[in-house]
Parts: sequence; C-alpha cells; structure tokens
Amino acid sequence: MPAEIRNLQAFDRKVFGKSDLFPASYWRICESYWMLIDGVKVGCCAFEKHVDFRQDLHPDGRNPRREGCLYICTTGILPRFQGRGFGRLMKQWQIAYARHHGFKRIVTNTRKRNAAMIALNRKFHFRTIRTTPRYYSEPADATVVMELSLLEK
Repeated sequence: MPAEIRNLQAFDRKVFGKSDLFPASYWRICESYWMLIDGVKVGCCAFEKHVDFRQDLHPDGRNPRREGCLYICTTGILPRFQGRGFGRLMKQWQIAYARHHGFKRIVTNTRKRNAAMIALNRKFHFRTIRTTPRYYSEPADATVVMELSLLEK
C-alpha cells in the first residue's frame, strides 16, 4: 500500500504539477483506479463513496456522509495522452461504475479555469451546482462543483 500511494502521488504530480496534490493520508481513504492502455498508466481516478463534496462549504474541510452519492475526487490523464479521448472513456467508466454499484448521484469539482474538464462533464449531463471563489491556491482559482443525477432519464 505505501508504494502504491507513492505511485499515485507521483502520477498526481505529473498530471497537476505542484498544485492540487493529495497528501498520502487522503489517498488512503480514497478508492483509486488506474487507466491502463497496453500496460501503460495513462490515467487515474479516485472516489469517496457515500459522501457529498462539501470541503468548499465547511471550514474544517470535511465531506459529510450522504448515502447513494459518489464523489469523484480526482480524474487525471497524463498530459502526453490528453486529447485522445481517454478522458471521455474514463468519464463513461466512472458513470457506469456508479450505476453498477447503485449510486444515485455523482458529484465532482474542478478548477474554474479547467474548461476542458467542465466541458467534458457537461457532455455527460453534469450540471453546475455552485462555484466557490478562492478554493484553490497556487494559482488562486474558484472551484466549480458539478453533479449528475443517476435517477433522471
């Protein structure tokens, strides 16, 4: 497990640079998955099950329990593989995973300047539920929180 957490953190740095990195303690509570293409780690995503993203609303940064809600806490594709449809494929898999495991709602958040991720989420019918200014630092940016109801047709 510690070696895998180091691998996740190293991957995180390759995708997100020095900002937006998860500490080892957070990786330990997430359920994470690699996207492998011909044995190469191309992408990664991680979930928190049965919680609702509220770190932007609570000073203590907690995510309260919410039965039936899957929080996608990270989705990353290595820069050299971006623009090839792997993000779309991973998003399809995340939604299929949520449906297969009986989740009724998916919630995620991203930097407001990450137009590509916001557009990808919108293609899959995620809707913006709030924007919180100054959530991110280095560089400063708002977070856009989006949700997808799996109950709607």
